[in-house]
Amino acid sequence: MGEVQSAWPVLEGLADAGEKVLLSTTTATGRETAFQLADGLFARHIYYPWDVPRIVRRALGAVQPKAFITVETEIWPSMLGELRRRNIPAFLVNGRFSEKTARQAQKRAVFWKDVYDLFTLLLVRSGEDRRFLVDLGISEEKIKVTGDCKIDGLLMRRQRADLAEAKAIAGEGGPVFLAGSTHRGEDEIVLKAFSLVRRQLPDARLILAPRHPERACEVLPEASAAGRAALLSEVQRGSENGAAWEILVIDRVGVLFGLYGVCDAAFIGGSLVDRGGQNIMEPAAFGLPFCHGPYMRDFEQAAKELGDRGAATLIKNEAEISAHWIDSLNPPAREKVRNAADSYFALTAGAARKTVEEILPLLPVS
Repeated sequence: MGEVQSAWPVLEGLADAGEKVLLSTTTATGRETAFQLADGLFARHIYYPWDVPRIVRRALGAVQPKAFITVETEIWPSMLGELRRRNIPAFLVNGRFSEKTARQAQKRAVFWKDVYDLFTLLLVRSGEDRRFLVDLGISEEKIKVTGDCKIDGLLMRRQRADLAEAKAIAGEGGPVFLAGSTHRGEDEIVLKAFSLVRRQLPDARLILAPRHPERACEVLPEASAAGRAALLSEVQRGSENGAAWEILVIDRVGVLFGLYGVCDAAFIGGSLVDRGGQNIMEPAAFGLPFCHGPYMRDFEQAAKELGDRGAATLIKNEAEISAHWIDSLNPPAREKVRNAADSYFALTAGAARKTVEEILPLLPVS
């Protein structure tokens, strides 16, 4: 799903250039996301062929592509080897390499150098990603830093977002705070923070969105101990249990992004327990004041840059979450966060355009 969001603005750029694209995903969720976001920007969808030589050969024989693009971390050695044998250019787009990936690759450095050398061009998000490839022994001429295409996709998604459903979910009343993509061990911290907020703001409400919606029924009893709690599904079907909620637990996918556009402040999960952090770019895209814990390795650079600008706040416990949420209701503070987020995106947007500009001249003439 994440790779599809990164690919979306690139697909738009390729479509604008008149290129016909066959899009593949490895999961049903990725396929669903592709049709939700980018329907009309690709000619056909397939599930990616199993990376076994005979299957790869059969797939390439059927498709006969003039070029191959893979996104972020989807590296398939058999496919890349067969593309090289057929002189079909291969591109890595939005390449990213975590510290964990780098450590594992160094254990088999010769193998991974040979794999990445099969690409015609490696387009990566940052200087750190570029250094990983250079340290493996890849020629610097083959690597270009183009930025993060996911930022362009996020801005496109924000621009086209219909917030009507999110507004209906949040409803009318006092301030609404959002805990997005929480993991086990964080729900109780968020609920304690909300209890602290309620001491000063009795009409405040909380929306709690577990990272995995199937955990909603697990979270609900704990939420009920902190206030009148309901599941989103109960509210939407008009159940008596869903009336006049103080804490709303989200039990389905597809609504969190819009909620970032209508709530008053947020906490981003996966960051107070060591899960690498969840997507802080989504609240930032709306200029929403948000806080996160110290475990942000999956969004380390973005967390630092947004934090340095004042668009994100690092917290360590429930007291700091509650203080951040209350402070975020101050209009000058909200304006400062919004301006800081805007300045960040002004400097980081445009990766998809650069990516397409790098690829098009290297495509064979039809």
